Amino acid sequence: MHLSSALRAGLAKVFVYALLALFLIPALTLGFSVYAQRDQDADFVADVVQRIDAEKAMPLAEKQARKDYFRSNPPSTICDNHSAEAQEYREALCERFSDVWQFHMAHKVSFWTLVASGVLLVVVLSLGALAFADRTLQYSSFVAGWRLTTWASAAALVVQGTMAVWLSFWVTAFFFHKYSPKLIIIVGLAVAAGVFVAVAGIFKRVQSDNHAVGELVSEDDAPLLWKRIRHMARRLKTDPPQHIVAGIDANFFVTEAPLTVGQQTLTGRTLFVSLPLLRILDQAEADAVFGHELAHLRGGDTQSSARLGPKLVQFDHYRHAIRTGGLSAVVSPVLDLFRTIFEFALARDSREREFKADRIAAKLISPAAIAQSLVKIAAYAQYRFKIEAELFGRNERHDTTTLGIARYVAQGLAPYAASDDFLEAMKTANVPHPFDTHPAMPERLRNVGMALKERDYGAIAVRAPAATWVQEILTADAIEQRLWSDYEQQFAQDHERSLAYRYEPATDEERALVLRYFPPVVFALKGQNTVEVSIDGIRTSADETTVFWDAIKALEFKESSLGNALVVTHPEKNALGLGAKTSKIKLSGLTKEKDQFNAVVGAYWQRHQIMRAQQQPQQQ
Repeated sequence: MHLSSALRAGLAKVFVYALLALFLIPALTLGFSVYAQRDQDADFVADVVQRIDAEKAMPLAEKQARKDYFRSNPPSTICDNHSAEAQEYREALCERFSDVWQFHMAHKVSFWTLVASGVLLVVVLSLGALAFADRTLQYSSFVAGWRLTTWASAAALVVQGTMAVWLSFWVTAFFFHKYSPKLIIIVGLAVAAGVFVAVAGIFKRVQSDNHAVGELVSEDDAPLLWKRIRHMARRLKTDPPQHIVAGIDANFFVTEAPLTVGQQTLTGRTLFVSLPLLRILDQAEADAVFGHELAHLRGGDTQSSARLGPKLVQFDHYRHAIRTGGLSAVVSPVLDLFRTIFEFALARDSREREFKADRIAAKLISPAAIAQSLVKIAAYAQYRFKIEAELFGRNERHDTTTLGIARYVAQGLAPYAASDDFLEAMKTANVPHPFDTHPAMPERLRNVGMALKERDYGAIAVRAPAATWVQEILTADAIEQRLWSDYEQQFAQDHERSLAYRYEPATDEERALVLRYFPPVVFALKGQNTVEVSIDGIRTSADETTVFWDAIKALEFKESSLGNALVVTHPEKNALGLGAKTSKIKLSGLTKEKDQFNAVVGAYWQRHQIMRAQQQPQQQ
């Protein structure tokens, strides 16, 4: 599989981070312990030599022998010397938790941690290579890597965390002859929290729910469609779907994973069909799409996805918990490396599966049918995405009774198909799919032996079908009407909420909309005082002043026994011109509601920043 320079750079970045996560702290611990041991050895031997020289009654030969012995057996080596001759020497220096014992253990543990990290890295890379080499080993290699990397990350946090706590004491003690109990406690608590997150994440079970927005199509509602799909399944020598779900998403797919549709969870084989796409595909073109999806069932693609999908979800949730768990984030690059390598393997496999399914569909129906269906589906999906993006980008509220996304797409597809933008988009277009990554459409056309000319794309995209399968679904119109109504209502609501982030506001109507989502929030302070957070800024009743959002560059909540406060950094310089101007909003008495206050301030401050960012392109 060819990797772009951006992907190669991203993979190299993940690999470097993984190396740092595995080797940095153990290498620092080893380097420091070796340096300190050499210093301790030199001081110890010098002191012993001085004492030996001070022994006037000792013969010169014995003095030299003792000096040679201690020079050959400094403290850094004596803890591993189990000879009878060294017993007294060893017992004197290597008592548990003594300085010599600590540095000896730090040296040994850090060295073997480096070795174990190297082995872990080789195993992770090998498991990734297995996923590339053999598709049948993908599940077992991922599960093995999942178990290995999750437990290894927890173990690494324990071991490296212990090293970090040890270094937080000894680095300052060794070089500056003092230490900071506060630093040790902070590092220790951070390590403990990280370990808890890592271990708890291993045992946390995540529900993997697949949802599809649509309605079931029974055999009574579409007898000819069911008959056709079963006939095609027999020709491919595979079991047909047990369920057909009709929706308005711009894709087709099959799955064997549990699929939630409305209030019902479907099990077994399910085929999802797009009613808008069935309206523009003639029956042969739709048959080619059905053949493509049935080929996934025959090839075991859906069964593999059903087994592997929940494991991937579980692993990704664990990665997220590690990345957001404080100090546990230091080991996340190892997890990211394994997931990235595995994702490349899955992407390559998905590409090969799509090519194979296209070839089967071409053989089952015809190369022209699958090629024309790909063009039509890609054209519809591209234009619908364009229309929805334009509608969502408008700065006026939408009326759900007149929104009509389907109407916009139907009316504008033909002009769009004749435009230069369409031809440019089709060069890199792919067919959308919820569970897989699909190759670009031109590659898929070449794969089935159809060298369509670019000038033919537009004519194919708008070619009206003589007969469609949607005409054979008795409930199609009613299903589509209900689904489009719900979809456009949700679209309008999401758009309206986005306007609450975009409007300054400039009119009474805009202000009313923004206040619907961001009403003033009042918090009680000491005495009868209050602080109000609104779309204008932060106002305190004590001095009846408002700090407007435009006058704020940064915010920091400060807790104090004398009273909490919000430190405001302003955009302008201070009076001396040596730094940013700051001020304080006193929040005495705000204790129990401090978290809610910080959340509200953060949300309103974010809204203001988004609004100003939206205005910049318009002003330019």
